[in-house]
Amino acid sequence: MKSLFTPGIFLMAVAALLHTGLVTPSPLLIAYAFYGGLIAGLLLAWRFHSSRIFIALLLVFLAQQAIAYFSQGRIAASGPGSVALAAIGLLLPFNFVLLSFEQEKGFTFSSLAPAALLLFVESVIVAVLCRPEPSAAAQRALHHAATPPPLPFPTLLAFSAAGIVLLVRFMLFRKPAESGLFWSLSACLLSLRFGGVGRIPAAYFAAAAFILAGAIVETSYLLAYHDELTTLPSRRAFHDALLRLQPPYSIAMLDIDHFKRCNDTYGHDTGDEVLRMIASRLARVTGGGQAYRCGGEEFAVLFPGKTTSEVLDHLEKLRTDIEGSTLRLRGPERRQEARGPDRRNQRPRSRTQGQAIRQLSHVSVPPSSELSVTASIGVATSRGEKLSAEEVITAADKALYRAKATGRNRIETAATAKRRVRSKAADIA
Repeated sequence: MKSLFTPGIFLMAVAALLHTGLVTPSPLLIAYAFYGGLIAGLLLAWRFHSSRIFIALLLVFLAQQAIAYFSQGRIAASGPGSVALAAIGLLLPFNFVLLSFEQEKGFTFSSLAPAALLLFVESVIVAVLCRPEPSAAAQRALHHAATPPPLPFPTLLAFSAAGIVLLVRFMLFRKPAESGLFWSLSACLLSLRFGGVGRIPAAYFAAAAFILAGAIVETSYLLAYHDELTTLPSRRAFHDALLRLQPPYSIAMLDIDHFKRCNDTYGHDTGDEVLRMIASRLARVTGGGQAYRCGGEEFAVLFPGKTTSEVLDHLEKLRTDIEGSTLRLRGPERRQEARGPDRRNQRPRSRTQGQAIRQLSHVSVPPSSELSVTASIGVATSRGEKLSAEEVITAADKALYRAKATGRNRIETAATAKRRVRSKAADIA
């Protein structure tokens, strides 16, 4: 949730500085900040192929420029400036919602052409609506007010609806881009609320640009340190966490039993669903543990400040949670097609080999509409300063191999080869 709250804290800090009088930035400094954040965001969006953030930054820039141009740099109570404010108050939330539903397609002509055409049409509409009447030129001074008027109800409704949509989409997909769009739109609403022109509105537009640029940085961090499939921290985050560990600590290595067989039988899409299901259980591990995906079907759990005896109960709860979880199959129960030309009739199998493989599949995968899996776990603990983190991981891996070799769906410790925890089926037997 850091990607949701961090931009909001930044926006509240900007509002506090602007309205409490703690700092009074000059209009020139605010203009530098706006264009600096805009250019930085555009370059980052181009470098990381984020067309949605790139277009959102262009929208913020066009909105700021249109209001400043048609308002003649002063708060507009009526006339072209107020019309521009009302038009942008409807178009900006609409475009942000469209960007939220748009898929990232990079900077190709086919992906950018529709957005460019829409921006062009909307710019023409705003220009036509805000065209001043010839008789109004002499009375232009009467169209300005000392304080900004309240926003029209349609503008408030459009921003509220768009904010709800963006917030719901963030809660569903947990992507920093959705959070960036939400808080950037909030900053634009505050800018329009204070008239759209002047020192305070320009500062809010600058905050909107910085929030969008920050969303790209947060997305890059998420891709680098989190696994995209399971949303768990990745191997890089695991190795970074190892550098900060202080004894005592425990490391548990977890591997899904018969995962390759599950992939071969049901396909990789079902395998991905299994990984997500296991990751959701790992994310709720108790005892202060933090789960990581190390690669494939292998995961790690770090327990800072805990010994083996202190984490065994928590690992047993995790093992039973995984064992009791089921995945409802959506399609056919078995893979009906060959996996590809590289595995299609490469070597003729004998009748006995085919029967053995079919029996092996039936043992681990019952013919039902639900699929359940188990996991084997090996755990090791640092002993003072004697063992490095790499040695603890090696000891946990060896314990994991013992758990695999002695029946699977169990926990083994590095201290002894004796079985620590039996599966439910073994206990009943």
